Amino acid sequence: MTTTTPASVLLAGGGTAGHVSPLLALADCLRRRDPDIRVTALGTETGLESRLVPERGYPLVVVPKVPLPRKPSADLLRLPHSLRAAVDAAARAIDEAGAEVVVGFGGYVSTPAYLAARRRGIPIVVHEQNARPGLANRVGARLTHHVATTFASTSLPHATVVGMPLRQEISRLDRAASRAEGLAHFGLEEHWPTVLVTGGSLGAQRLNTAFESRAASLSGAGVQILHLTGAGKEFTPQRAETGPPYVALPYTDRMDLAYAAADLVVARAGANTVCELTAVGLPAVYVPLPIGNGEQRYNAADVVAAGGGILVADADLTPGWVDLTLAPLVVDHPRLETMAAAAAGVGTRGADEALADLVVRAWSEGTSGGSSGGSSGAGRR
Repeated sequence: MTTTTPASVLLAGGGTAGHVSPLLALADCLRRRDPDIRVTALGTETGLESRLVPERGYPLVVVPKVPLPRKPSADLLRLPHSLRAAVDAAARAIDEAGAEVVVGFGGYVSTPAYLAARRRGIPIVVHEQNARPGLANRVGARLTHHVATTFASTSLPHATVVGMPLRQEISRLDRAASRAEGLAHFGLEEHWPTVLVTGGSLGAQRLNTAFESRAASLSGAGVQILHLTGAGKEFTPQRAETGPPYVALPYTDRMDLAYAAADLVVARAGANTVCELTAVGLPAVYVPLPIGNGEQRYNAADVVAAGGGILVADADLTPGWVDLTLAPLVVDHPRLETMAAAAAGVGTRGADEALADLVVRAWSEGTSGGSSGGSSGAGRR
């Protein structure tokens, strides 16, 4: 019987929500297309995938974490042995799953997965979330012609822009229709403007400190806050007994309802965050993480240029900025409406389907003997 999807795929990525979220979105999309498809995730035992992947109902195979050192160090001396062990583990995962395609999302486990797939001669698909690609995906993009990016500005060989694969609860969210449910879910009230503050899965101390110190003044200005602090970074807001609520939580599994409740978001500029906010049309203040390779500033460049967001340097996100800039902005309804429309104008909602199409294309070319840029398809086992 002829099929239009591979029988088994291996998805490699993990560490943070930036890698795990698109991995799960693609997994769900492939399963919607073919409920019998075998989807296996490759990750580490310490990343978010160790919880999120099994919760979503997919098996997780753990491989050793192999950081790729950027500077001379003891880790660099250990790299050949560590990488060989991780590649061997990834190859065993491919064999045990009978995987016909390997899809990598970057991070520690993707490089071993790419090298193992090349060793096994099966097609490789790369998805890069950030505007500036990470090292693992720069390696992967040299091994395949099937490369997908979130942003048009991303420089990788053979790249096709597909956007960010999003969970359907986000990509299909109708914020207006779900607003009342979102407010009720978090104990917020209808008649106050709402700011969502989030530093992502790990939290952001700069945001936490600035907003915690202004809890009382924001309440006095008639602004309610939903603050996702990150696990282990919780605090109890000190505010007046009356006035708008200030709800501080370490984490939520219902970001769809958080977005539905919000009028404005203050967040880091991780690729997944930027893409979710633009997909649902939320105006935002982006505070890029001031370390790493600077990709967060580039992630937000398009939406900021379009007028759907504001870029604020980490050092400038102070309690004074909250009073002087944030509080007036969130009550400026015409400006927020204009920003929301601009944000929606650069957002995409169908990247999961586009990436699934690329996976099927890579598999089809592999089984028919077509070029996959360095890996020849092994076909069905």
